[in-house]
Formats: sequence, C-alpha cells, structure tokens
Amino acid sequence: MKVFVLTTFALTAFAFNSILCRMALRAGEADAAGFTAVRLLSGAFVLAAILLLSGKTQNPAKNGNWPSAFFLFAYAIAFSFAYFGLTAATGALILFGCVQITMIAAAVFRGERPALGEWFGVLVAFSGLVYLMLPGLTAPPLASALLMAAAGVAWGFYTLRGKGSTDPLADTAGNFIRSVPMIAIAALPFALQIGLTLRGFVLAVLSGAVASGIGYWAWYAALRDLTATRASVLQLSVPAIAALGGFLFLSESADLRLLASGALILGGIGLTIFFKPKA
Repeated sequence: MKVFVLTTFALTAFAFNSILCRMALRAGEADAAGFTAVRLLSGAFVLAAILLLSGKTQNPAKNGNWPSAFFLFAYAIAFSFAYFGLTAATGALILFGCVQITMIAAAVFRGERPALGEWFGVLVAFSGLVYLMLPGLTAPPLASALLMAAAGVAWGFYTLRGKGSTDPLADTAGNFIRSVPMIAIAALPFALQIGLTLRGFVLAVLSGAVASGIGYWAWYAALRDLTATRASVLQLSVPAIAALGGFLFLSESADLRLLASGALILGGIGLTIFFKPKA
C-alpha cells in the first residue's frame, strides 16, 4: 500500500508539472527561465526544511551528487522552454516517450540483449515520435519538440540514478540544492527578460515545492521497491493524466495526430516490456 500511494502521488505530480508550467507560460504569467529558477529554488527550500526538521542532518547540501543534480537541472530548463510551443498532453507524451527510449538504451548499454520483439517495439515507439514531429498543420513546433525530447533523456538518466538511492529525502534535497547554482548561471542571459506575475510565481512554487520537490522524493522512495521495468511501465500513465488535466484546467483537446502517435509510442514501449526475456 505504501508503494502504491507513493507511486500514485509521484505520477500525478509528474503530470501536474506539465499542467502548471503550461498554465503559467501560456497566459504570460511567467517566462521559462524565471519559472525554472523559482521551481528549483522552492523545491530546494522545501526539501531542505523537511530534511532539517527530520533531524537527519545539519547540512542538507552535503547530500545528493553533482551528476544527478545536472540531469535534474537539464530536465527542468529544457522542460520549461519546450512548453512555449506544446500542449500539456503533447509535451508529456514526448517527454515520457523519450524517457522510456533512454532507459531501454541504457539497459542495452549495460549489456542486456533485447529480443527481436523488443527491437520491434522500440521501432514502433520511435516511429510514433517521428510521426508526431513530422511537419504538418497539427505537428508541434520542432524546436519545442526537440527540447522536450532532451528533457526526457535527462529525466531518464535522473530516474536510472535514483534506483540506487538509499535515502530518497536526503538525495532529492541535495540534488535540488546542487541544481540552484546551475539555474542561476543559466538564467543570467535572460536576466532582463525574467518576469513573473503573482499568479505565475505561485504556479512555479507549486510546481517546485509540491509537484517537483515532494513528488520526486516520493518517486525516489517508490523506486526502491520497483523494478526498472515496472518503473518504466508506470510512467506511461503520465501522458494520459496530463491529457486529462489539460482538458480540465486548460481547455486543451487531443487531435488525431496526438492520439495516433500516442498509441504508437505507448504501444511500442509496451511491446518492449511484453517481449522482455524473463531473468
């Protein structure tokens, strides 16, 4: 039951990051750099406070590690800039499609030898991503799609690194704290353009403190009891949750291209899992 609650909360939080970011950027309530900075800062602040109150450490910054912090930062900055041109559902679909492909590729790199059916599944999933980004009246902007794909790769590596976490709260807090100087440097070229309304600031804080900070802590905690394959499968639910949220909160609709590419991507990834040889 504990794993179920943690996983459900984490996956819902992932979807709401898409909704909150899209909500802020679409209405001009925030810029991408400013939203990301507030998101990472608020996540670091809340997690550090929780860690200090727990009495586990007097120095939250000593936890986590720089590679994981970099993947967290890279995901967050690419994620925000990508959502200037994507709906919540399309962004989540590209993001988690690339997450799965990244995790499958990492497994191959570690020495796993996929069966023929798995390769077929990867081909189907990749064709879905290609179809979604092909030029056309309803295709998402290529630059935004590529940025979201980069965010998916970064999140895939962040998830893979979290599988070995022995202290999810401390590691997540440390990763957020270490990401702060990275976003501070990255935001410098946009310093004169940074501007958030009160509503945009609140949306960024909700994304950072709750959907990201606490959500990623819950995900790292759940990963300890999930196999990598099961973690991959569960994340396939996020685009569907984001699509529902986009419909309810942003009045966004799903067109035929999105539905068809979604079926190809999620179906292809499902095939890779179905045909995965049992250990």
